[in-house]
Amino acid sequence: FGFANAQTVKQKVVYHINYDNPKQQEGALRNIQNHINAVGKENLDIKVVLHGNGLSLLLDPESLAKTKLKFGNANEQMQAKISGLKDQGIKFNVCANTLKGKNINFEDDLYDVTEGDIVTSGVAELAVLQSQGYAYIKP
Repeated sequence: FGFANAQTVKQKVVYHINYDNPKQQEGALRNIQNHINAVGKENLDIKVVLHGNGLSLLLDPESLAKTKLKFGNANEQMQAKISGLKDQGIKFNVCANTLKGKNINFEDDLYDVTEGDIVTSGVAELAVLQSQGYAYIKP
């Protein structure tokens, strides 16, 4: 079937999420899981970069009112999907500029985000990763 060469080289991929539609976000997480299923987690280095409205993916619905986001999509179902991907080695990076601009406290308001997950700028991180050979995917 010609699937063999997908497994020979470790794929470096960055998924870009900067939109807040929960169905679109669920679709993106499904794309990532399909990618893992196709290639194998041991053959992948996947990072998800979230900035702007994309942070709604990780925003606790109960924290929504105190932020400048329109959606808090990190309900139990979404949290389970995020944890499932993290358990397979997927890294989620959060933009510090967005945290400040949208009045979000990562410790209190976001699901399972640590200081090590925060990048200075989401867009700058995308450029850095691409310069390091990461393929860019915006699902």
